[in-house]
Amino acid sequence: MPEFFQSIWEYFVLFVLALVPWLEVFLVVPLGIAIGLNPVLVGIVGFVGNWIPVLIIGFFFTRISNWYRRRRARKLGISEEEALSAGKKMTRARRIWDRYGTPGLALIAPAIVGTDIAALLALSLGSSRRWVLFWITLSLALWTVALAVGAHYGLWYMEWLMRQG
Repeated sequence: MPEFFQSIWEYFVLFVLALVPWLEVFLVVPLGIAIGLNPVLVGIVGFVGNWIPVLIIGFFFTRISNWYRRRRARKLGISEEEALSAGKKMTRARRIWDRYGTPGLALIAPAIVGTDIAALLALSLGSSRRWVLFWITLSLALWTVALAVGAHYGLWYMEWLMRQG
């Protein structure tokens, strides 16, 4: 029974880490697999933990956006409209969005800035909430599967090499 609770605790910690912006599935999934947890469960826990903030952002974007715009405008001493388009990340995201649209931003941005910021950027650039949630969810699922498979077989291959040599 103590092993069961130890395992639950480890999955819970991974879930909490996946909730934290900037840690994302890129850290959580390989970490969970590296410590010996089930790759499928690690992927599910990482996905759900990373997906919840995206849902929150999607549903509360208008409030978040208004707050951020007012705060940034006050801080920089500029108008609220200028505050939305200022910044290096926003400029880079705008270029990706102009070239590839919401699908491209959703698929590329998680590797660059994270899924939560990708969702904020896509919504800020004018994409519909439904479209953003669909593409970010799909992107997150693809990245999670790729990371779980890569980490699992990468670690398996390293172990195999160690036994061979």
